[in-house]
Amino acid sequence: MEIKNVKGTHDIFGEETKIYDFLIDVFSHLCQRYGASHIIIPTIEHTELFQRGVGEGSDVVRKEMYTFEDKGGRLITLRPEFTAGIVRSFIQNKFYANDLPCRLFYHGSVFRYERPQQGRYRQFNQLGVEFLGSDNFLVDVETISLAFSFLKELGLDKNIVVKINSLGDLETRNRYRQALKDYFAQYLPDMCEDCQSRYELNPLRILDCKVDADRVYIEKAPSISTFLSPQSAQRFNDIIEALKQLEIPFEIDHTLVRGLDYYSEIVYEIHIKNANEGAIGAGGHYSTLIEELGGPKMSGVGFSFGLERLLSLFASKSDLASKVVESKIDIYVMPVGEGVHSQALKIAQYLRENNISADIYLEKTKLGNMFKKAQKRNAKFALIVGEDEIKNQTVQLKNLSTSEQKEVKLSDILKTLKE
Repeated sequence: MEIKNVKGTHDIFGEETKIYDFLIDVFSHLCQRYGASHIIIPTIEHTELFQRGVGEGSDVVRKEMYTFEDKGGRLITLRPEFTAGIVRSFIQNKFYANDLPCRLFYHGSVFRYERPQQGRYRQFNQLGVEFLGSDNFLVDVETISLAFSFLKELGLDKNIVVKINSLGDLETRNRYRQALKDYFAQYLPDMCEDCQSRYELNPLRILDCKVDADRVYIEKAPSISTFLSPQSAQRFNDIIEALKQLEIPFEIDHTLVRGLDYYSEIVYEIHIKNANEGAIGAGGHYSTLIEELGGPKMSGVGFSFGLERLLSLFASKSDLASKVVESKIDIYVMPVGEGVHSQALKIAQYLRENNISADIYLEKTKLGNMFKKAQKRNAKFALIVGEDEIKNQTVQLKNLSTSEQKEVKLSDILKTLKE
């Protein structure tokens, strides 16, 4: 019986892999230009980390986590997001004792038990940043700038808008939560089960409901902008002015709350204009998460992009395909005749050790078939090794672009290729 992949997972291969690697490469180099360092954290964490960090009122913790008991009786969870794990590492390894803000970037898999659909998987991949240890509003702006610059380098910035909102400080959210409870109380019996649960756990989550029947009530709900404390209102205005100076296109969306409970102050999502595909990236500020997980009283801010969504968007635009460098090999080694394959393999290995990419066909076949394979591999040169060549310590080198072919001494092969 054939074994297939687990529902909600998918394989990335072929052309998709080239784009996937390209996206990570562009993002990594850009983050380094912003002074960020790469961090790799475990795929598994103690379940308590996400219960305390992400919040038990979030859909992620309530319904979507992959949690199991290990052989030691400990509750372990496959990470559903990166921020809590990176904050845990920031505290555990005392990054806060170094220069701040601590700028970190990451990429890797996350796991959420959601209903699989187009572009949404139970195991998917994210790339993103966390800037930790500073409460300066300009650090928030810097992450938005980095996210937008990434899309600009990919050629995706022309149809992008950054949606922003402020969730305010603790005083703001406490007053706004009560206002939402007072407002939604009259409609709650007619709303979905999730909204009824969110009403008790965190009424701000109701604003994120996607059920059409509930949107009628949500659109008329009080706006958080009227509840912002003077400090939060000033911070939000300062961010708006900074985004204008950086010429980053944005619009204010007072229903934007994000799905994780640790956010405060600025939250943002990056959308494609005139499309109903949802956000391709999102992030925000968090004021208390580091302290809640046992660290010092410090703030942080971060964002993440869904790699699958980016990959799909990038692949659908033919004008962007040229950005992905076609993978080529330098040499395709072709053994021809009896008893030459091991010597041909030795030559291929010699080339590889000298920083020349080489592929070799080790089965017996006709020379014409090997040329076809070399063409499929986008090889620049064919290196033909026959019985006479082995005897004379030479090879036949053919330029596959010009069809020019010449005999080269094996001892001169590196020099010839460099020329």
